[in-house]
Amino acid sequence: GKFYVGVASTGIYCRTVCTAKTPRRENCTFYPSAAAAEQAGFRPCLRCRPELAPGNSQIDAVSRLAGAAAGRIEEGALTEQSVADLALDLGVSERHLRRVIQSEFGVSPIELAQTQRLLLAKRLLTDTNLPIIDVAFASGFSSLRRFNALFKERYRLNPNQLRRQRDQDAVPETLICELAYRPPLDWAGLLAFLTQRLLPGVEVVEGNCYLRTVQIKKQRGWIAVEPAKGKDALRVELCATLAPVLLQLLTRVKRLFDLAADPEQIGQRLGDLAADRPGLRVPAAFDGWETALQTLCPVGQIWKLVQTLGQPIETPFPQLTHVTPTAEQVGAAAPQVWDAIAWPDAPKQRIQQLAQAVQAHQIALQPGADGEQLASFLRTELKLDESTMQYLAMRILAWPDALPTTDPATGASIPAAHRKQSDTWRPWRAYAALHLWKQ
Repeated sequence: GKFYVGVASTGIYCRTVCTAKTPRRENCTFYPSAAAAEQAGFRPCLRCRPELAPGNSQIDAVSRLAGAAAGRIEEGALTEQSVADLALDLGVSERHLRRVIQSEFGVSPIELAQTQRLLLAKRLLTDTNLPIIDVAFASGFSSLRRFNALFKERYRLNPNQLRRQRDQDAVPETLICELAYRPPLDWAGLLAFLTQRLLPGVEVVEGNCYLRTVQIKKQRGWIAVEPAKGKDALRVELCATLAPVLLQLLTRVKRLFDLAADPEQIGQRLGDLAADRPGLRVPAAFDGWETALQTLCPVGQIWKLVQTLGQPIETPFPQLTHVTPTAEQVGAAAPQVWDAIAWPDAPKQRIQQLAQAVQAHQIALQPGADGEQLASFLRTELKLDESTMQYLAMRILAWPDALPTTDPATGASIPAAHRKQSDTWRPWRAYAALHLWKQ
């Protein structure tokens, strides 16, 4: 996923891991993104499947902006808003956003969005029996006609030609997708991290599998994530009710399990610190509001909030009973509801302030949000200490260079002697923090 190879003799572009016969060098052109390769007229290889490639971690300021924009586009931002609106959300001018995306990915924002939609559609056509009209809408297209036309124009295939022979009359109850990563992946470490901060009724770890309820826009359901057998990938099973928000869902899962990380690059910077667990990942938030709620609630008391304000949901799993209460629900909770929850005044007021700020769009709790604006709010309005602010930046903003000195869930901390050398870990200080917490 770091770059793609367009082969002039075949008209196909591949990942570098493709098992097809190596083409002659003079027939190869290299592109920084799948979108750039498609813009040059190449279609995706059916063998190495570029849509399965892991992404890249974004480090410097320009790359962070490009990565945040790409993440929002991958979630379907340009389906519902313009490039100008997206730029406003990210706190930059439209012209600067277009320039950054062109520089980083070699295409315009709209071209990037089209490629991401088409690659997701290709994955769904190949791996699921979701009806084609549902594939079109799940991939972010607003009409079946536009989907069919662009798919045929770009890939020289009709969607029906790519579809495997399946029982077309069957209505799928669940969908299965695979998300690739660069090995190694410390799956046990990820599960341990998440287990220490599970939201009761919303999340559970059973054996080697992470399960949770999901609410995105008006769609509700559940997912189950575990390692795919024999592959460097995670297997994501989700109920079919979440198909309309599949773009947003898969992006969130990738962030939660830090699938864009490059362990080799991080290990080179951290040295011996990363030697024992080279596949350690830094889990970002599945939902920024939810993570803030978990972090600021009194220890062991968040279940009261979930049970009181979270909406019940039916799932095949007895331990998954509710979806996380939204900022709107928490902000609108009546005094008698808070009396029933029986929290101390300080955390209750913090949560209420946070909910009101989110509702008023005073702050945004997602990657690409204005970090200085969020830090200012957390510091001045909620009176949070520096370590907690860094923890929230690490998880909510998916910022790999954040340095939380103390884990708010376990109390583990970075020894003072190690903090003095933290500059040598840049730009991967968040990974160093998790390594030291485990020690």
